[in-house]
Amino acid sequence: MKGLILTLVFALVFLFYFFLTEPVFHMGKTYLYSYESIIVHELPERRLAMAGVRLASKVEISRVSDSDHLLQIRSPKLEEHNGFLPTDSFTPSSRLSETIAACLSQPFKFEYTEGRVGSIFAPEDCPILCTNLVRGVLNLLQITIKKSQNVYELQEAGIEGICQTRYIIQDDSNNNRATISKSKDLMDCQDKAVKNLGMAYIRANIGTATFTYKMKYDDSGTSLTSAMSDQVYEISPFNEPNGAIVMEARQELSLVGVKRPPISAPTSRLQKQGSLRYHFSGELLQMLTVQNNEKGDTKEASAKFLQMVQLFRVATLDQINSLWIMTSTFPGRPWFLSAIYAAGATDTFRFLKQKIHDGNKKWYFFLLQTFLTCPQIQKVLIHRIIVYLGYGSMVNKYCAQALLCPNELLQPLHDLATEAISKGDAKDMSLALKAMGNAGEPASVKRILKFLPTFSLAAASLPNRIHADAVLALRKIARKDPITLQVFMDTTLAPNVRMVACVVLFETKPALPTVAALATSLLTEPSLQVASFAYSHMKTLAAGKIPQLHKLSAACNIAMKFLGPRLDRLSYRYSKVIQISDYSSQYQAGAIWRVYLMNSPSTMFPSDIITKVRGYYANTAMDIIEVAFRSQSLTKFMRKQNIPFAEYDTYKTLKELGKSLLGWKELPPEDPLVSAYIKVLGQEIAFADIDKDAIQQMMMVLTRLLKVVEEVQRGISGRWTLPVMVGEMRHIVPTIAGLPLELGLCAATVAQAAADVDVKVSPPVSDNFRPSQLWESKMDIHADIRPKAYFHIIAMMGINTQYFQSGFELHAEFSANTTMKFDARLNMKEKNLKIETLPCHQEAELAAVRSEVYAISRNMEEVDSEKKSQILPKGKIPSISDQLLQSTEGSSKPASWKVRKPLATHTADNREQSSEELGNPHMGAGQRFYAHRFCKKFESLGCSTCLSLKSQNSAFLRNTYLHKLFGEFEARVILKPVHTDADIEKIQLEVQAGSKAASKIIEVSSSGSKEEGETSPYEDIKAKLKKILGIENVFTYQTADTGLWAESSTPHLSRSSSSSAASSADSREPGNHHRKDEIKQSGKKRGSKSSSRSSSESSASSRVCSSSSSSSQDDNSGDRHCSGDSEYSNQLVIHSGWTFLYFLYLTCIDHASGFTIVILMPCLFLWSLFSLYLKPRFLGDSKPPILAAVLRAINRNKQPTGLQLVLYTDTQPKRWRIQMFGSTITGPDRWKFCADALVINYRKVSGSLKWGKDCQDYHIATQIATGQFAAYPAMQMKLEWLKVPSIIRTTARWFYSFLPGAAYVLGFSQRQQLGPSHQATLVLALTSPRTCDVVLKLPELTIYNTAISLPLPVPSHPRTLTSTLPSSDWKVFSQATLTILESLKGHCTVSQNKITTFNGVEFNYAMPVNCYHVVVHDCSPELKFLVMGKRSEKSADPIAINVRLASHEIDMYVSNGLIQLKINGVQAPRDLPYTSNSDGSLLISSEKKGLALKAPDYGIDKLYYDGHRLEIQVAFWMAGKTCGICGKYDAEVEREYKTPSGYLAKDAASFGHSWIVSENPCTGACKLEHRPVKSERPGSFEKTAEKCFSVEPVLRCVHGCSATETVPVSVSLHCVPVDSSLRLDGQPRLDRKSEDVVASVPAETACSCRRQLCPA
Repeated sequence: MKGLILTLVFALVFLFYFFLTEPVFHMGKTYLYSYESIIVHELPERRLAMAGVRLASKVEISRVSDSDHLLQIRSPKLEEHNGFLPTDSFTPSSRLSETIAACLSQPFKFEYTEGRVGSIFAPEDCPILCTNLVRGVLNLLQITIKKSQNVYELQEAGIEGICQTRYIIQDDSNNNRATISKSKDLMDCQDKAVKNLGMAYIRANIGTATFTYKMKYDDSGTSLTSAMSDQVYEISPFNEPNGAIVMEARQELSLVGVKRPPISAPTSRLQKQGSLRYHFSGELLQMLTVQNNEKGDTKEASAKFLQMVQLFRVATLDQINSLWIMTSTFPGRPWFLSAIYAAGATDTFRFLKQKIHDGNKKWYFFLLQTFLTCPQIQKVLIHRIIVYLGYGSMVNKYCAQALLCPNELLQPLHDLATEAISKGDAKDMSLALKAMGNAGEPASVKRILKFLPTFSLAAASLPNRIHADAVLALRKIARKDPITLQVFMDTTLAPNVRMVACVVLFETKPALPTVAALATSLLTEPSLQVASFAYSHMKTLAAGKIPQLHKLSAACNIAMKFLGPRLDRLSYRYSKVIQISDYSSQYQAGAIWRVYLMNSPSTMFPSDIITKVRGYYANTAMDIIEVAFRSQSLTKFMRKQNIPFAEYDTYKTLKELGKSLLGWKELPPEDPLVSAYIKVLGQEIAFADIDKDAIQQMMMVLTRLLKVVEEVQRGISGRWTLPVMVGEMRHIVPTIAGLPLELGLCAATVAQAAADVDVKVSPPVSDNFRPSQLWESKMDIHADIRPKAYFHIIAMMGINTQYFQSGFELHAEFSANTTMKFDARLNMKEKNLKIETLPCHQEAELAAVRSEVYAISRNMEEVDSEKKSQILPKGKIPSISDQLLQSTEGSSKPASWKVRKPLATHTADNREQSSEELGNPHMGAGQRFYAHRFCKKFESLGCSTCLSLKSQNSAFLRNTYLHKLFGEFEARVILKPVHTDADIEKIQLEVQAGSKAASKIIEVSSSGSKEEGETSPYEDIKAKLKKILGIENVFTYQTADTGLWAESSTPHLSRSSSSSAASSADSREPGNHHRKDEIKQSGKKRGSKSSSRSSSESSASSRVCSSSSSSSQDDNSGDRHCSGDSEYSNQLVIHSGWTFLYFLYLTCIDHASGFTIVILMPCLFLWSLFSLYLKPRFLGDSKPPILAAVLRAINRNKQPTGLQLVLYTDTQPKRWRIQMFGSTITGPDRWKFCADALVINYRKVSGSLKWGKDCQDYHIATQIATGQFAAYPAMQMKLEWLKVPSIIRTTARWFYSFLPGAAYVLGFSQRQQLGPSHQATLVLALTSPRTCDVVLKLPELTIYNTAISLPLPVPSHPRTLTSTLPSSDWKVFSQATLTILESLKGHCTVSQNKITTFNGVEFNYAMPVNCYHVVVHDCSPELKFLVMGKRSEKSADPIAINVRLASHEIDMYVSNGLIQLKINGVQAPRDLPYTSNSDGSLLISSEKKGLALKAPDYGIDKLYYDGHRLEIQVAFWMAGKTCGICGKYDAEVEREYKTPSGYLAKDAASFGHSWIVSENPCTGACKLEHRPVKSERPGSFEKTAEKCFSVEPVLRCVHGCSATETVPVSVSLHCVPVDSSLRLDGQPRLDRKSEDVVASVPAETACSCRRQLCPA
């Protein structure tokens, strides 16, 4: 029984899999199907417009052999949809249907075996579009059925490529039917059918496709009864989850019947057209269709230019040549060439190549990548650079899409590199490397490595900048072949080259093992510059927020734990990386801005600066822009030039000294160089090297100034037009229906300019013209300049073929149109400029931005039947009222804003809305329309400016950027005339500088009407000018207004911060109240104030300035005051005798019981003294204005109207002040603005801005001061506002609402604490060179944070508290610069047995007696100075020094307890100072208890010697150029013990010994010399006996002398077997020998010489 059941089961399974197979078409039969495909483009909201196409037809399929089948499509009918559902339906397109039917009239052949479609054959003349439509039908027949599984996944070929596909089979065996479902992930495809142009870094869409098959099987096989497919693409331009355009395609194939006669054989020859994969042909050449329906020359030209580009993409070479000949006399040939260049087709390239090699030089800047050998290109450097860089970019673009990059494409770049190396041409080397870097192909690796000493010894002689360029050239290659780690580990390379290698290495996103290896190497890194840079780079990466860098961030976090905080505390002298990044998880987009600061040991400032912005979008990244700046030896320009150092005796002495210092070599010479490059989208587009040759060429250009001036005098007239194809981005994928879906954008701009300029120079330019003559000349300029610009963008998402288009289309445009017609007169001698122009006569549009999105349907067969639908359904469009709404602000200003208010708008439910509701996209469910117009009148000039805004979009449905874009938007800036009482003839701007500025204001004021009582032109100009400007009303004393106009020495009265007091003070007119009462009330108020509250918060918040609140009912300010700055408290601060005077006056007023002459006279006398002192000082009382500017409109028979501005400055030492006044020329209630900036003292700066009627309506004041904040140096910035316009208040409230949340996100603490209602205070306290505390106190909120890390250390002296410095004399503003400069200079100290080097390294060292040590000397090629010192045998404390400068030999020593000075062996006189007559300055003077030497031109800023202590301070431009026991001044503290040969000594003693200057033992007092030593190592059980030699020489007594004192020193030994032939044989040192062991050996420091053989 069991066997029978098992047999039946196997039989059923066999029958199932026998019958359920792939569809079979039997021979001799024709299968009839009905076919329909629909493609619709829409937003998820169905209420908006949509566009689509529908193709319906009949399909016949016949089998003609085992694998060959025929397919015939009959009666195709194409329909278009454009509009809204359900009101608008599909409409037939008869002509387009006929065109498609014609190309489908012949049958197609295809191979079909076991459900898989093979090769496809089409008629010879069949367009690719029709073949792809057939592919869409055959794609439904692609089925893969597995016999043993019902659910499975596989990679299946289709029209989209080979994509991941999942199958589910459901069998209905009772009815012999089966349903098969499959789904495809269109984002997971191999060999995907896609075409991109300019979209390599943008994720364009997300798509999927599903298929459903219904099968019927019987004994004859399986037949396909129906097939349905559905494909969805979501395209989100802004990567928003809810903001996507949807393309949905559907197919349905249904079996209608089977007939007997098969399909007739095709009458025409069939050609193989490939497989089922979609075939691209001319999609990229098919641009977005441009409909030219714009008005205006520029707009029309822009549209026609795009049409011209489209024309050239399909034109043949012969057609292009014919058009070129036809346009020989056409003035717009540049349009022709610009369009050919933008077309980018093969034939257009061939045309350009012909014209270049034919010698047509006029247009050769339109080059492409194959013109590298063109003679015309080689002659011009800039063209050569552009061509090579462009060629590298073209190779990169081509090879990115090819499986294998042909070697012949890279050969021109490789040849250039080889030739540059053979010639030693550094410029060509750099060009070749940059071009190969743009190409980024691994085949160039070997050529690039030849420029790096790590891989080629011959490259060691190349400049460091070439090494850096070689590393940068590996950027793209390193992502495929990580070799930059080897470069980084090579310690023989220059630090900046290794830092560049670090940048390139981290761009490859290395794994954790690589990052850990790099971090471990930093523990023993010899260069602190490199270690600091790598650590800083890892630290910024560890704090990153970009998801694509999460693995790298985690790896850097782990690796940094190996290093500890040592590298984080390095100062500003070391290289750093600064990074600012942000990322939006909602939009999956972010950006990083990095700045790489690479310091050099030979400079105090970064020698290499690289800054770049990198963007991240979804899963892609893109280098948006990168700019680099590199400098070399620029410090040479910071000192005196043309000093002949090589001619001095010091130069020769140092040359001889180098022979005695074993292995010493001077630094290689470096020529000043500045280079820069710029990269866009990862491709270097330009670079420049500025060296001596470039500077000479620039000077030659300047000498041609005469020709330029002569050319200008002849007049300039011309018309220029520049059409440019700004950009084109295309992303094309196939749909299941066989039509291409495109997301594309193209942008073009047309810039036009017409100019007529006539210039006359008086006196005329002569043949011996000098540029300085221009300062004595007069120029009359007549100009008529009319620039125009138009920028047009077209974007489309939809079906785009050569026959029809359907989808969404965006048109955005920007236009600018201005006319500048003016006459100008410039008098350089009189410092006068006058410009005149005509007034505004008619309305003109200055600039406009417009954008609109439509659902479009158009076909080329019926051009006039284009269909466009607005995205939003049509409704009632609100009109704009012309009624003006006056501004709520006062009208005392010369110009007031007016808003045109829209009428109420009715939504779908006829609900009336206000203008505020119209601007809110979240209210209601109907459409929204926003329209506003803002105008500002300039009545005095007869014109007004308006900003018109209109917007209507679908953001009310979903608040996304896409929905905001879908609709219409318009913004216009309009200039229109304003009716005035008198006609304006012209508008004039006159600027007068110098001594005649005051007279210009008086002249303008007197031009309209003569003042009564004017008796003499010599009347007091100051008083008259003050009256004209109305300043006498500004500078009136008001007790409620301390302002910042008053002098710093005046009694500073702190203002009550209550709003009522401020408003009352502002509203009070000068002179309306008795001054006695005001002072009396003010005195009572201020006398009642006291500090009543102190902070009781945590230690961090206790640093906040203590708050004080008034016990008076009128004072609720709670001002903060800081120790060391009492002027910020609420207490009255009055200095010296004025305190007594002020309180005496208050007492007098308080005790005045009556208006008696006896009592009032003393009070009035005190008031007169006090008010005279308090009165704000007007600079015009003592200084004439330095600048006056008048903008006026000249009317007929009327007084001129307009504005005037006056500038005063007072530049007396320690007290700078600037005042600026502006006012109208005429009017009884004149509007004014007054600005004042004052340096009160060296720790306080104040500023004030007032405007309104007599500068009394609005007032803003600010003050910046330095002081002490919780025992730390701090800076306080205070902002006070008494009254401001409503727009500023509204903006401040908006900002205030976001502040608490932003502070919380940034990690700041907050406290609700009432403060002055009209004051904000910011305090920055420097708690350490790398951290600061921040306190921001607002009227109702205090925000603070502690220990905020600074991006760069700030030089400070934290151990010196500010309390130790007199606050009144702390000249922080002047000393800040000096402090920074002093910190940059090198300081070295030699005292007793302790030495402090330039790098701050301290060590103990006892100098051997009578032996000169090189303390410091210039080891640059200039050899400018030498300082040596020795310890005398007579005393262990005093030292003697010898200084060599120019032709001077200076000795300073102690004799008989007195300091002696010898110059060139002659005892110097006592009457110091001593100065030199040489080219460089030299000064020797007495200072304190010693002598001071200053020679800044030689690099020694100061040398101080007192017999016991030697202090040397060198200029900061000597960094990295010093040698000796003071070190190299290169900030490399880990490599301080460098010997003359560059070897790193093991201890301080051997380091000091290496700098002893050997002398002749017979004539000199020093009996020591350097010799290598030998050490025997006995054999052991594991090793044989060895003899070892010191690698570096050790101090020994000369022959004939014996050692009396020794010190142990650590040396490296090189060991060889005992029987080795290695001998010293008088060698001073063993160069380039391995260091096998470190041992301690005795160094002889004192000698006894009894028998010494010396020549007679």
